[in-house]
Amino acid sequence: MYQDLKLQALAIGSLPYTDINSAINLIKKDFSEIPFVPQLINISKNEDMIIQFFEGLPAFKPEKPEEFKLDIENEDFILGLETFLSDYEEIISDINSPVLEKYAISKNFSHAFEQFTKIIQNSKPKYAKAQIVGPFTLLTTLTDPEGNYAIYDETYKEIITKLLILKALWQIKCIKDANPDTTPIIFMDEPTLSQLGTSAYLSVDVNEVIKTIKEISEIIKSNGGISAIHCCGKFDWEILTKTNVNIIDFDAYSFSENITLYKQNIEAFLNKDGKIGWGIVPTSDDKLLNKLNIDTLIKKYTDSVNNLTKIGIDEKLIIDNSILTPSCGAGSLSIKGAERAMDLVFELSNELKKRF
Repeated sequence: MYQDLKLQALAIGSLPYTDINSAINLIKKDFSEIPFVPQLINISKNEDMIIQFFEGLPAFKPEKPEEFKLDIENEDFILGLETFLSDYEEIISDINSPVLEKYAISKNFSHAFEQFTKIIQNSKPKYAKAQIVGPFTLLTTLTDPEGNYAIYDETYKEIITKLLILKALWQIKCIKDANPDTTPIIFMDEPTLSQLGTSAYLSVDVNEVIKTIKEISEIIKSNGGISAIHCCGKFDWEILTKTNVNIIDFDAYSFSENITLYKQNIEAFLNKDGKIGWGIVPTSDDKLLNKLNIDTLIKKYTDSVNNLTKIGIDEKLIIDNSILTPSCGAGSLSIKGAERAMDLVFELSNELKKRF
């Protein structure tokens, strides 16, 4: 399934531009086959990967999103929760319900989304990529008024999970409305997931985290999308391969050797048509990018593949199910650095397609 994704270039999300047109032009240049929604934090703080998905939460006030707390004892929250749960049931039974528009990502929280859908309308790509923040990351960021993280409260966990499902469904519908033949790829961005199982989250049930991600993934897939997850850092592949996502994307520039610890999980994932997103192009700093060229990145990818073939995984199986990405978002780079990173992902994809 989705064999035409082999060695395609995908972006992770954030870009450092201060104007929309520059971001859109870069997408058209380097990611015409799979355009993506850019998160433009330098245009608005509302495009921060956490804040961007607050709209629609009960009692949320968009004027000061960074101050928002989940407060189940607040009267506005209680009233809003009843409506929210009713809306969710209606939308989940019919993605075409007009109620879904209440959970849109508004222009103030994604300045380039409208231009993204215009790219899809005009170029009619086979795939288009959007994203939500991952549930574990959001649940370990949002707190109640006492400072307790949402992940430790069952009601908050349910609300956050449902909200992220609605955000994913709204983006799927927008992509399909722009072109019915375009398949949406919805990423869950989970930078905090690498800390699962550490002392910071020892009391968190790993199986519950898997269940939550799996629930979102299954709804994305049942509504015509491809589900994906991006995780920075050194994480447990056994956890992610149990979530039933189609694509697992990671920082392969820094952590490609870590993947060899999970032979059985990786092999089973690939044999079920799972795709690995190799974040071969680093986005940590401009100086490192300036030292790299396409030959060093090709060697980095082939060395990473060889690490898996040495432990007995078939080379063709790996390459046929490989996607190329930056190691993470490029929002912290300079504009010149971000453009170089995106150009390198595009060039790497083209060169590897020729070779394989």
